[in-house]
Amino acid sequence: MQRRLVIVALAAAVGLASGCGDDGDDSSAPAFGASERLTLSSTAFADGGTIPRRHTCDGENISPPLSFSKVPSGTKSLAVLVEDPDTPRGPFTHWVVYDADPSQTRWPAGQVPRDAAQGRNSFTKNGYSGPCPPQGKPHHYVFSGYAVDRALRLPSDASADDLKQALKGHALAYGSLTGRYGR
Repeated sequence: MQRRLVIVALAAAVGLASGCGDDGDDSSAPAFGASERLTLSSTAFADGGTIPRRHTCDGENISPPLSFSKVPSGTKSLAVLVEDPDTPRGPFTHWVVYDADPSQTRWPAGQVPRDAAQGRNSFTKNGYSGPCPPQGKPHHYVFSGYAVDRALRLPSDASADDLKQALKGHALAYGSLTGRYGR
């Protein structure tokens, strides 16, 4: 009986590690205590799809259009973090946005709401810097959106880590959109 439990446990672990049995709920996502889901989408690419060249360093290098839905009542600001988890040294940050007006749920390409703040990305620039992977296998770019219960009021050079720290205990809802890009 004990041996059978060990075999079942190992089979379950292998299945989870391989993605089998995935029900679509990304419980490992950095939700920072968010109890609700919001929807983050783009008219430029579908979740899991290819990010158009226009939104990369090989094109115009402008942010894709984004739309938020299912933003819960009580939301005081929106935040977006875009990271490439496929780099050898850990996540590479492409965009840090916070204190966006929650009534502005449609962001046109290359724009953020007027009073939103943009922090420093891994290129050491404030604002959006699009996908720019090395030659080879396409990388994934995770656009994480947050509904926040307050204005975060971070400094203008806020990093992804600063945003993540500020979101702890203040994220009401979380949603993500993942795009791929390769050269």
